[in-house]
Amino acid sequence: MSKSVKEMIMRDYTSRFGSQKEAMVVSIRQMKAVDSTRLRSNLHKHKIRVTVVQNALARRVITGTPLEPLGKLLTGPSALAFGGETVVDVAREVMKLIEKFPQLELKGAVLDGQLFEGKKGVEELSKFPTREEAIGQVVTLVISPARKLVGQIQGPGSNLAGIIKAVELKLEKGEAIAKAG
Repeated sequence: MSKSVKEMIMRDYTSRFGSQKEAMVVSIRQMKAVDSTRLRSNLHKHKIRVTVVQNALARRVITGTPLEPLGKLLTGPSALAFGGETVVDVAREVMKLIEKFPQLELKGAVLDGQLFEGKKGVEELSKFPTREEAIGQVVTLVISPARKLVGQIQGPGSNLAGIIKAVELKLEKGEAIAKAG
């Protein structure tokens, strides 16, 4: 392959996934063309793209980027899966589809510079909370003590309000109120 063709391919890779901070490496080698198309179509519904790459050229493109740890996984037939909100979403969707497409080989993924290798790593990654889920968990943790405090403050106050209401009803009916001891 000529140098100009290689440069053209590398520019294409850079435009496709050069700005990505996280991605997954898979192999679709054992898949039939129809299954590969179905897989890509299912992932595309979730804004996830799959790009088959030439390993040496892809390694050159990702060198010095957050995807660099994936370089060691780029052996044999490889494709990069990226997009969605985060690579956690990519991992979740791929794990759902692995049952339909058992020929799909999961090589690994990278999140925040951490490499998750093999099917086990991708499965572990798929169980991570997404950014929104993590924010929700933190908010819940922050609000929980305040909720308990409000409940503690309201408890005696509502009891006192109930006593005052009972006294008010008795006075309206003209009944006598016993003196508290």
